[in-house]
Amino acid sequence: MADRAPDPAQLAYDAFAADYDDFTETLDYEPWLVEVLPRLEDWGLAGKGLLDVACGTGKSLIPMLERGWTCSGCDISPAMVRIARKKVGDKARLIVADMRHLPRLGSFDLVWSLNDSINYLPDPGQLEMALCAMRENMADAGLLVFDLNTLLTYRTFFAERHVVEHGGRRLVWQGEAARDQASGSIARARFEVEGETSGLHVHQQCHFPETKVRAALDAAGLETLDVLGQDDDGGLHRPLRELDHIKALYIARRR
Repeated sequence: MADRAPDPAQLAYDAFAADYDDFTETLDYEPWLVEVLPRLEDWGLAGKGLLDVACGTGKSLIPMLERGWTCSGCDISPAMVRIARKKVGDKARLIVADMRHLPRLGSFDLVWSLNDSINYLPDPGQLEMALCAMRENMADAGLLVFDLNTLLTYRTFFAERHVVEHGGRRLVWQGEAARDQASGSIARARFEVEGETSGLHVHQQCHFPETKVRAALDAAGLETLDVLGQDDDGGLHRPLRELDHIKALYIARRR
Protein backbone atom coordinates (compact mmCIF):
# COMPACT_ATOMS: atom_id res chain seq x y z
CA MET A 1 0.00 0.00 0.00
CA ALA A 2 1.32 3.45 -0.89
CA ASP A 3 2.23 5.79 1.94
CA ARG A 4 -0.49 8.25 2.92
CA ALA A 5 0.09 11.74 1.51
CA PRO A 6 1.16 14.28 4.14
CA ASP A 7 -1.73 16.14 5.73
CA PRO A 8 -1.98 19.85 4.74
CA ALA A 9 -1.72 20.84 8.41
CA GLN A 10 1.45 18.76 8.77
CA LEU A 11 2.98 20.40 5.72
CA ALA A 12 2.05 23.87 6.96
CA TYR A 13 3.48 23.37 10.45
CA ASP A 14 6.60 21.51 9.37
CA ALA A 15 7.35 24.62 7.31
CA PHE A 16 6.19 27.01 10.07
CA ALA A 17 8.02 25.31 12.95
CA ALA A 18 11.29 27.27 12.83
CA ASP A 19 9.41 30.61 12.86
CA TYR A 20 6.40 29.72 15.02
CA ASP A 21 7.72 30.93 18.38
CA ASP A 22 8.95 34.19 16.86
CA PHE A 23 5.62 34.86 15.10
CA THR A 24 3.62 34.07 18.26
CA GLU A 25 6.03 35.82 20.63
CA THR A 26 3.21 37.79 22.30
CA LEU A 27 1.08 34.68 22.92
CA ASP A 28 1.01 34.22 26.70
CA TYR A 29 -1.05 31.39 28.19
CA GLU A 30 -0.64 32.54 31.80
CA PRO A 31 -3.53 35.06 32.00
CA TRP A 32 -5.78 32.56 30.22
CA LEU A 33 -4.85 29.75 32.61
CA VAL A 34 -5.51 31.97 35.62
CA GLU A 35 -9.05 32.42 34.35
CA VAL A 36 -9.81 28.98 32.95
CA LEU A 37 -8.37 26.60 35.56
CA PRO A 38 -10.76 27.72 38.35
CA ARG A 39 -13.66 27.22 35.94
CA LEU A 40 -12.48 23.67 35.27
CA GLU A 41 -12.19 23.03 38.99
CA ASP A 42 -15.81 24.15 39.31
CA TRP A 43 -16.67 21.46 36.77
CA GLY A 44 -14.92 18.84 38.90
CA LEU A 45 -11.36 18.84 37.56
CA ALA A 46 -9.28 16.69 39.90
CA GLY A 47 -5.79 15.31 39.48
CA LYS A 48 -2.92 16.71 37.45
CA GLY A 49 -2.57 14.58 34.34
CA LEU A 50 -2.71 16.49 31.03
CA LEU A 51 -2.72 15.38 27.40
CA ASP A 52 -2.01 18.34 25.11
CA VAL A 53 -3.32 17.48 21.63
CA ALA A 54 -1.56 19.52 18.92
CA CYS A 55 1.03 20.67 21.47
CA GLY A 56 3.12 22.45 18.84
CA THR A 57 6.39 23.77 20.21
CA GLY A 58 5.22 23.27 23.79
CA LYS A 59 4.00 26.79 24.55
CA SER A 60 0.70 25.56 26.03
CA LEU A 61 2.25 22.59 27.83
CA ILE A 62 5.18 24.22 29.62
CA PRO A 63 3.06 26.38 31.98
CA MET A 64 1.34 23.19 33.19
CA LEU A 65 4.66 21.47 33.81
CA GLU A 66 5.63 24.49 35.88
CA ARG A 67 2.43 23.98 37.90
CA GLY A 68 3.51 20.44 38.75
CA TRP A 69 1.32 18.60 36.26
CA THR A 70 2.31 15.31 34.61
CA CYS A 71 2.07 16.10 30.92
CA SER A 72 2.03 14.29 27.60
CA GLY A 73 1.67 15.91 24.21
CA CYS A 74 1.28 15.08 20.56
CA ASP A 75 1.35 16.96 17.29
CA ILE A 76 0.91 16.04 13.65
CA SER A 77 4.12 17.93 12.77
CA PRO A 78 7.42 16.16 13.51
CA ALA A 79 9.24 19.48 13.22
CA MET A 80 7.07 21.08 15.92
CA VAL A 81 7.54 18.07 18.22
CA ARG A 82 11.32 18.23 17.80
CA ILE A 83 11.33 21.84 19.01
CA ALA A 84 9.07 20.99 21.96
CA ARG A 85 11.39 18.11 22.95
CA LYS A 86 14.36 20.46 22.99
CA LYS A 87 12.49 22.69 25.44
CA VAL A 88 11.13 20.09 27.87
CA GLY A 89 13.61 17.21 27.61
CA ASP A 90 12.32 14.22 29.53
CA LYS A 91 9.85 16.24 31.61
CA ALA A 92 6.98 15.32 29.26
CA ARG A 93 6.19 12.45 26.91
CA LEU A 94 5.87 13.85 23.38
CA ILE A 95 4.93 11.92 20.24
CA VAL A 96 3.99 12.59 16.63
CA ALA A 97 0.32 11.76 16.11
CA ASP A 98 -2.72 12.89 14.11
CA MET A 99 -5.55 13.93 16.45
CA ARG A 100 -8.00 11.87 14.38
CA HIS A 101 -5.99 8.69 14.99
CA LEU A 102 -4.62 9.12 18.50
CA PRO A 103 -3.23 6.00 20.13
CA ARG A 104 -4.35 5.25 23.67
CA LEU A 105 -1.77 7.25 25.62
CA GLY A 106 -3.37 7.04 29.03
CA SER A 107 -6.34 8.06 31.14
CA PHE A 108 -5.97 11.80 31.60
CA ASP A 109 -7.69 14.16 34.01
CA LEU A 110 -7.56 16.88 31.37
CA VAL A 111 -7.31 16.62 27.60
CA TRP A 112 -7.05 19.85 25.67
CA SER A 113 -6.40 21.16 22.18
CA LEU A 114 -5.70 24.89 22.04
CA ASN A 115 -4.89 27.71 19.67
CA ASP A 116 -7.43 26.71 16.98
CA SER A 117 -5.66 23.45 16.12
CA ILE A 118 -8.99 21.67 15.57
CA ASN A 119 -9.94 24.20 12.89
CA TYR A 120 -7.40 22.51 10.59
CA LEU A 121 -9.79 19.56 10.32
CA PRO A 122 -11.68 19.95 7.03
CA ASP A 123 -15.23 18.94 7.98
CA PRO A 124 -17.55 18.00 10.88
CA GLY A 125 -17.07 14.28 10.22
CA GLN A 126 -13.36 14.52 10.92
CA LEU A 127 -14.08 16.75 13.91
CA GLU A 128 -16.15 13.88 15.32
CA MET A 129 -13.28 11.46 14.66
CA ALA A 130 -10.87 13.65 16.60
CA LEU A 131 -13.30 14.07 19.50
CA CYS A 132 -13.79 10.29 19.70
CA ALA A 133 -10.01 9.79 19.82
CA MET A 134 -9.66 12.38 22.58
CA ARG A 135 -12.51 10.81 24.56
CA GLU A 136 -10.63 7.49 24.56
CA ASN A 137 -7.75 9.23 26.36
CA MET A 138 -9.92 10.79 29.08
CA ALA A 139 -10.31 9.46 32.60
CA ASP A 140 -13.89 8.60 33.55
CA ALA A 141 -14.19 11.92 35.37
CA GLY A 142 -11.83 13.76 33.03
CA LEU A 143 -12.54 16.98 31.17
CA LEU A 144 -11.99 17.97 27.54
CA VAL A 145 -11.21 21.58 26.62
CA PHE A 146 -10.68 22.99 23.15
CA ASP A 147 -10.96 26.28 21.34
CA LEU A 148 -12.07 27.19 17.83
CA ASN A 149 -11.80 30.33 15.75
CA THR A 150 -14.97 32.34 15.34
CA LEU A 151 -16.38 34.06 12.28
CA LEU A 152 -14.89 37.31 13.60
CA THR A 153 -11.39 35.84 13.36
CA TYR A 154 -11.96 34.62 9.81
CA ARG A 155 -13.34 37.99 8.75
CA THR A 156 -10.41 39.86 10.33
CA PHE A 157 -7.14 38.01 10.99
CA PHE A 158 -7.71 35.56 8.11
CA ALA A 159 -8.65 38.46 5.81
CA GLU A 160 -5.72 40.74 6.68
CA ARG A 161 -1.98 41.11 6.32
CA HIS A 162 0.08 40.88 9.51
CA VAL A 163 3.83 41.44 9.70
CA VAL A 164 6.09 40.52 12.63
CA GLU A 165 9.69 41.73 12.55
CA HIS A 166 12.07 39.55 14.52
CA GLY A 167 15.84 39.30 14.38
CA GLY A 168 16.03 41.34 11.19
CA ARG A 169 13.49 39.12 9.41
CA ARG A 170 9.94 39.95 8.35
CA LEU A 171 7.40 37.23 9.05
CA VAL A 172 4.31 37.81 6.93
CA TRP A 173 0.81 36.40 7.36
CA GLN A 174 -1.40 37.18 4.36
CA GLY A 175 -5.04 36.30 4.88
CA GLU A 176 -7.13 35.32 1.87
CA ALA A 177 -10.56 35.07 3.51
CA ALA A 178 -13.44 37.41 2.75
CA ARG A 179 -14.72 40.16 5.02
CA ASP A 180 -18.10 38.39 4.84
CA GLN A 181 -16.71 34.85 5.20
CA ALA A 182 -19.64 32.44 5.50
CA SER A 183 -20.37 30.25 8.50
CA GLY A 184 -19.02 26.73 8.05
CA SER A 185 -16.74 27.71 5.17
CA ILE A 186 -13.04 27.13 4.48
CA ALA A 187 -10.63 30.04 5.04
CA ARG A 188 -7.04 30.25 3.81
CA ALA A 189 -3.96 32.30 4.57
CA ARG A 190 -0.36 32.28 3.38
CA PHE A 191 2.68 32.60 5.63
CA GLU A 192 6.16 33.48 4.42
CA VAL A 193 9.44 34.84 5.59
CA GLU A 194 9.93 37.81 3.31
CA GLY A 195 12.66 37.13 0.76
CA GLU A 196 12.75 33.36 1.45
CA THR A 197 10.65 31.65 -1.18
CA SER A 198 11.17 28.23 0.40
CA GLY A 199 9.30 29.42 3.50
CA LEU A 200 5.95 30.03 1.78
CA HIS A 201 3.16 27.79 3.04
CA VAL A 202 -0.62 27.74 3.19
CA HIS A 203 -2.87 27.48 6.25
CA GLN A 204 -6.37 26.19 5.58
CA GLN A 205 -9.03 26.12 8.28
CA CYS A 206 -12.70 25.26 8.55
CA HIS A 207 -15.11 27.35 10.59
CA PHE A 208 -17.26 25.16 12.86
CA PRO A 209 -20.49 26.81 14.07
CA GLU A 210 -21.70 25.99 17.56
CA THR A 211 -24.56 23.78 16.36
CA LYS A 212 -22.13 21.55 14.42
CA VAL A 213 -19.68 21.34 17.33
CA ARG A 214 -22.38 20.39 19.82
CA ALA A 215 -23.65 17.72 17.41
CA ALA A 216 -20.12 16.31 16.96
CA LEU A 217 -19.57 16.24 20.73
CA ASP A 218 -22.84 14.39 21.21
CA ALA A 219 -22.03 11.89 18.45
CA ALA A 220 -18.62 11.30 20.06
CA GLY A 221 -20.22 10.35 23.37
CA LEU A 222 -19.38 13.64 25.10
CA GLU A 223 -21.54 16.01 27.09
CA THR A 224 -21.13 19.74 26.47
CA LEU A 225 -20.72 21.45 29.84
CA ASP A 226 -20.01 25.02 28.78
CA VAL A 227 -19.43 27.17 25.71
CA LEU A 228 -17.64 30.48 26.20
CA GLY A 229 -16.54 33.33 23.99
CA GLN A 230 -12.95 34.56 24.32
CA ASP A 231 -11.98 38.16 23.69
CA ASP A 232 -8.67 39.66 22.56
CA ASP A 233 -7.35 39.80 26.12
CA GLY A 234 -8.14 36.15 26.82
CA GLY A 235 -11.20 37.00 28.90
CA LEU A 236 -14.01 34.44 28.81
CA HIS A 237 -17.66 35.38 28.50
CA ARG A 238 -21.05 33.76 28.17
CA PRO A 239 -22.80 33.44 25.78
CA LEU A 240 -20.54 32.90 22.80
CA ARG A 241 -21.06 35.60 20.15
CA GLU A 242 -19.43 34.70 16.84
CA LEU A 243 -19.04 38.30 15.69
CA ASP A 244 -17.83 39.73 19.01
CA HIS A 245 -15.42 37.03 20.26
CA ILE A 246 -12.24 35.83 18.57
CA LYS A 247 -12.49 32.24 19.84
CA ALA A 248 -15.06 29.79 21.14
CA LEU A 249 -14.02 27.69 24.13
CA TYR A 250 -15.74 24.34 24.74
CA ILE A 251 -15.68 22.30 27.94
CA ALA A 252 -16.99 18.73 27.84
CA ARG A 253 -16.88 15.40 29.66
CA ARG A 254 -17.78 11.77 28.96
CA ARG A 255 -21.51 11.30 28.70
